[in-house]
Amino acid sequence: MRIFKNSNDSAIRRSFLGVLMAAATVAAMPLASLAEPTYGIAMYGEPALPSDFSHLPYADPEAAKGGSIRLGESGSFDSLNPWVLKGNPAWPVYTMPGVIAETLMFRSLDEPFTLYGLLAESVETDEARSWIEFTLRPEAKFSDGSPVTVEDVMWSYETLGTKGHPRYRGAWSKVENMEQTGPNKIRFTFNTPDRELALLMGMRPILKKAQWEGKDFDASGLEAPIGSGPYIVDNVDPGRSLTLRKNPDWWGKDLPINQGLHNFDRVIYDYYGDANAMFEAFKAGELDVWRELSSSKWNTEFSFPRMSSGEVVKSDIPHQRPSGISGLVMNTRNPLFADWRVRQAMIEAFNWQFINNTVSGGADQRITSYFSNSDLGMTPGTQATGKELELLEPFAGELPPGTIEGYALPEGSERALDRKALRSALKLLEEAGWTITDGTLRNAEGRAFEFEILLNLSGDVTTTAAEMRQIADIYAQALRNLGMSAKISLLDSAQYTERTTNYQFDMTWYLRALSLSPGNEQMLYWGSSGVTEPGTRNFMGMNSPAAEAMINAIVNAESEEDFLAAVHALDRVLTAGRYVIPAGFSPVGHLAHDATLKFPEHIPIYGDYPGFLPETWWREGGGS
Repeated sequence: MRIFKNSNDSAIRRSFLGVLMAAATVAAMPLASLAEPTYGIAMYGEPALPSDFSHLPYADPEAAKGGSIRLGESGSFDSLNPWVLKGNPAWPVYTMPGVIAETLMFRSLDEPFTLYGLLAESVETDEARSWIEFTLRPEAKFSDGSPVTVEDVMWSYETLGTKGHPRYRGAWSKVENMEQTGPNKIRFTFNTPDRELALLMGMRPILKKAQWEGKDFDASGLEAPIGSGPYIVDNVDPGRSLTLRKNPDWWGKDLPINQGLHNFDRVIYDYYGDANAMFEAFKAGELDVWRELSSSKWNTEFSFPRMSSGEVVKSDIPHQRPSGISGLVMNTRNPLFADWRVRQAMIEAFNWQFINNTVSGGADQRITSYFSNSDLGMTPGTQATGKELELLEPFAGELPPGTIEGYALPEGSERALDRKALRSALKLLEEAGWTITDGTLRNAEGRAFEFEILLNLSGDVTTTAAEMRQIADIYAQALRNLGMSAKISLLDSAQYTERTTNYQFDMTWYLRALSLSPGNEQMLYWGSSGVTEPGTRNFMGMNSPAAEAMINAIVNAESEEDFLAAVHALDRVLTAGRYVIPAGFSPVGHLAHDATLKFPEHIPIYGDYPGFLPETWWREGGGS
């Protein structure tokens, strides 16, 4: 097994804090020094790489070119348009940043939030970041050979902002004006103070306007999108496989930002009905990479012949990103979960110690808050002080207990029956108007406490469907001790997506990955518009003015102190809101792969995040 560590671990931490602290001096810099074209832009301070960098630190420019890599996906797909709400899209088109539809700027995985020029050769903004201007590279071309124009950029931004997925609309609503300011220049002027908007404007996919003329953009479909990236869609077998082929005439192959990336001639995604079938395909050599989500299985179930012969190897990929949140989310649109005392009772009944020991052999770490595993996480059980307290105090009267005073999850028990936690849960339920009558928990109107736990047969990127089901079964059994009845329903990915998109569930498995530079996307996750607007990540249906105020403080922070205080305060609001019953996470990614597949020694701080596999990988000696 190859175990990799971030070689510049402490240096990155010092660099991260350094660039945040540098932001405090921005106000003292003359306007002219900021309003000049530059090769990159960071959320705080300056980009880590110099203007003459030759390649990204986590890419190997000497990597062999050619051959193919075959990857697996669980579930199905019926659309190649991942930029709209409709359909069940082929996620590789969306989750592989810039492989088909490139963006104006490229985000480095080795810095919290820094962009370098891609379709844009330079970027320019003012001190307040009230506007940003991009200059397109004149050599940039779509895969059909036509140039990428300002008109294509403007059409893409407006179309995504008005007809695209809800994730694009929040930032677009803050654009006061979009205008062409030169032959290859486009400027966005904002109507809202928000220092992150300048970077977000560099991260939208640029599509070819002419391809969509006379067509319904917000409809799903299997027409291959025309982009400017290194790959084009070569073959589509709806619901079964997707093949991307390297464009031999890719305009950007010589850019420093692309050196050592996109090394395969073909990237093939095969779809399987479930994770078990996909794992069997990997063991048989039909897939090149397997991402193991269970720490217990990683240590006990990799003794199959190809592993024993050395044809397959195991690699641990560490990361420094926040834990994010993963677990069972309660939909507060259902009055059943509207009371925080009920939600806390549900958390008390979730015996993490026993579940962790049963499911993973105790190998996983529990998520203690939304930003745990990083400097961005609040310290559980501690009182808010200083700037954190200042931000939260105006909302003190509406915040659940523990938000300011300190909140921590119950410890749990190694035994299946955690009597102490169940007593606490019953007390909270009684306070909320629920009592057990003849073995059934009922409210004053006689309604029984019954609900559905909705699960995806395909699982997600951190938890298999089998583990979800095992966790849900253990939990449902514990809830019977409280007089509750939890029905577990498993749906295929299309049905599951349809129901969760429209929030038609009581409780479901929830995953929200979070970055080292939280910003406007937090409003999509937790903003009040998601209570009714379909397709957001606000599965819990939270409507919290405090959370929205903390997000606004985050995107307008100009110093390390202000930024960290705002994120810590948001973390308190989310965690003490008791919307999700947190499960576990691993600070290491487990990848088993064909021994001829290689990746650079330098692991980015985001680890095996989208943009790492297959983008930085290659096959030894090239070939198939």
